[in-house]
Amino acid sequence: MKSYRDLDIYNLSFEYALEVHKVSLKLPKFELYEQGSQVRRSSKSIKDNIVEGYGMKSL
Repeated sequence: MKSYRDLDIYNLSFEYALEVHKVSLKLPKFELYEQGSQVRRSSKSIKDNIVEGYGMKSL
């Protein structure tokens, strides 16, 4: 493996993050900003944690 992009789990988490982002934008207005923002950030943090862990492996 040359990169974290070669990891199946990274690719899945990236696809899911995009899907969660799209779905979260369809929330009712009163949930769109607070809860919606938190859901979007947490879905993206999964792939970010995979990247960070992969980087630690190569140290």
